[in-house]
Amino acid sequence: MILGAALFFLPAHTAPVFAWKVTQFMTMTIGGWCLGNAWLAFFTARRWEWKLVYPALVYLWSFGILEASIVILFRDKLQLAHPIAWVYLLTLVVNVLAALLGFADWLRIRPPNPVSEKMTGFMRFLAIAFVVAVGFLGAYGLTAQIGDLGTNGEIFPEVMSLFTLRSFGAFYFSLTIGMIPLLFERSRAPFLGYGFLAFGLIIIITIAAFAHLSLFDLGEHPFGAIYFAAYIAAGLIAAFLFWRYGTGSARSH
Repeated sequence: MILGAALFFLPAHTAPVFAWKVTQFMTMTIGGWCLGNAWLAFFTARRWEWKLVYPALVYLWSFGILEASIVILFRDKLQLAHPIAWVYLLTLVVNVLAALLGFADWLRIRPPNPVSEKMTGFMRFLAIAFVVAVGFLGAYGLTAQIGDLGTNGEIFPEVMSLFTLRSFGAFYFSLTIGMIPLLFERSRAPFLGYGFLAFGLIIIITIAAFAHLSLFDLGEHPFGAIYFAAYIAAGLIAAFLFWRYGTGSARSH
């Protein structure tokens, strides 16, 4: 939470001393991930019922492992002169340890996942569309090279280093991994719960984008509108589902 707040609210101060070379917008967006994860972890702990929160846990575990793997892969690019860089690395270490302990606990307990109210066809369609679209973004970010289509400021308005591109890819791919179990889920509560728990990410990352609206030159790069449209559409669809079906909490399913 503290790390996310520092990166999100003080990007001008933290960008030059972050763990690797990033811009203020990138720093604020990474801070958005951290704040969104804090939202997700807080409400996961409050709802603590496996069938309601397991997609969010899978996302958090995947996020820590994938982002830590990216750091290891680009360890020669790390800048560790400032404490904020060490706080970021420590956060990933804690996240990975939580993933290992959480997975071991799941293997030991094997909690049941009973069926409640069933997912609608629209929910199933959204889950599939999410996995296809966000999974593609994640896979592309993890494999594309600088200079490839979409890496030259056409959608995200700044050219990323390969380190940053891989980190963004790991974030999107982690979200996809959290959604994949829902392709086989019959109950709607886990789907709605994952949407609500990830809602903080949608809101905060969108705020970061609007805070750097001047970077988007839609005349030269009209596809930059996709960056805004994707988050806004996701937020509106999620808000409609929450209004119509609830947020997947124990009291709303």
